Amino acid sequence: MLKKAFDKEEDGDVLISGGRSPRPRDAATLILVRRDGAQPRVLMGKRAGGSAFMPDKYVFPGGRVDPHDGKAIAWDELRPEVEAKLRIQSRRNPRAFALTAIRETFEETGLIVGRSAEMPAAGPAGWEEFHALDVAPDLSPLVFIGRAVTPPYRPRRFDARFFMAEAELALIDERPPVDGAELSDLQWVTLADAMKLDLPSVTRFMLGEIGERLEKPSAPLSPPFLRWTRTGHQTDRL
Repeated sequence: MLKKAFDKEEDGDVLISGGRSPRPRDAATLILVRRDGAQPRVLMGKRAGGSAFMPDKYVFPGGRVDPHDGKAIAWDELRPEVEAKLRIQSRRNPRAFALTAIRETFEETGLIVGRSAEMPAAGPAGWEEFHALDVAPDLSPLVFIGRAVTPPYRPRRFDARFFMAEAELALIDERPPVDGAELSDLQWVTLADAMKLDLPSVTRFMLGEIGERLEKPSAPLSPPFLRWTRTGHQTDRL
């Protein structure tokens, strides 16, 4: 399964011939799950065809960690057990990953993971629109469910942390997602329908993790860590 999660043809990426492998950039993704129907649904959108990374693929909202993300004021912080998992084999402040996932979800879908609050007039770079709504991001609903590093010799590489959150608990209201420049065809889809979309294989892998967590909510599942080593593909549980 791990080998498929890094298959270059499924991801639509091209290997770089020669030269040094790009250093992975920290990134974060948020998988919102709705439970108000007969089956759980997740929010997915289609990346723009002109994107340099995974064009035309269906993905969850997310993106690169910005330098100022960790400085954003939050309504509530990560739960201790989530923070502890994020600290494993990482030097970055764990809250930065969660804040990135929330900011990127807002920028790409218009959905707000947060609570109404009287916010200061000035905020960290990249958070101006969020602050203007008098909303504070809420980190407490986020669950860390996996980490994956893009293989070496790809033109762009990311060290991505994947979060899951219950939409009914995390979102500030019931507004619909809005298509933007980065993601279009935003839709809430069942896990079975999501698997029929044109997905990056790492996204498909994480959908499997979501399915297992929804099927066995009391099972003690540790986040998988997918990456490359000198001996090839490797997966561990953090």
